[in-house]
Amino acid sequence: MPYFPPEKMPVSTEAASPLAPPVQEAGDARCRRIRVKNRRKLYLDRHPAYFSASALELADPLLYDRCIRRFQSAAEREAEGRRKGYSGVLEADLMRAEAKVAALADAPDPDDAVDAAPASREEGEERWRQEMTARFLRGHDADFDYATVDDSEEWDDRGLEEREAQERWLDGEEAAWVVDGKVVPEGEGRTVDIKGETGIQDF
Repeated sequence: MPYFPPEKMPVSTEAASPLAPPVQEAGDARCRRIRVKNRRKLYLDRHPAYFSASALELADPLLYDRCIRRFQSAAEREAEGRRKGYSGVLEADLMRAEAKVAALADAPDPDDAVDAAPASREEGEERWRQEMTARFLRGHDADFDYATVDDSEEWDDRGLEEREAQERWLDGEEAAWVVDGKVVPEGEGRTVDIKGETGIQDF
């Protein structure tokens, strides 16, 4: 290790490294993320029609085909086609075909592949809702204006927040007795003469 005489000791001109972000800031950011996800979840709970929107099929054409379309009857597919219109049906078919080609190109060994297709219509609908809910909560729906939900107190679950605040308050309270109008902290070694009914039966 080189030796530097005191008078020639190099002096760093760089500013001192900044301190690590306060724990409070990290906690606030985490609370913000949780609040945003809670607001988005409440929005979905109040707008179940989001999952039946025809445009949502384009979010994952293969998953929609596996979970929803394969369980539809011919009449249901015809009705869905009328709702989409010719251009909508053409777009969905094109994207589904492109997704299948991409999936085949990236597919593993067919002998190792596992068919994850749902076994029933109900299971397919449940899986579709779960996947689309997770996608929405992550903020991956490019066609949705998340600011209208993320920045609005309208989507706060007041009941849940009040329960959590009450639990935090109770956790911070210390057990104590109230004797003759005075608060006596528990564990001070004082004895309390309880008068009146004690709930113990005397025989």
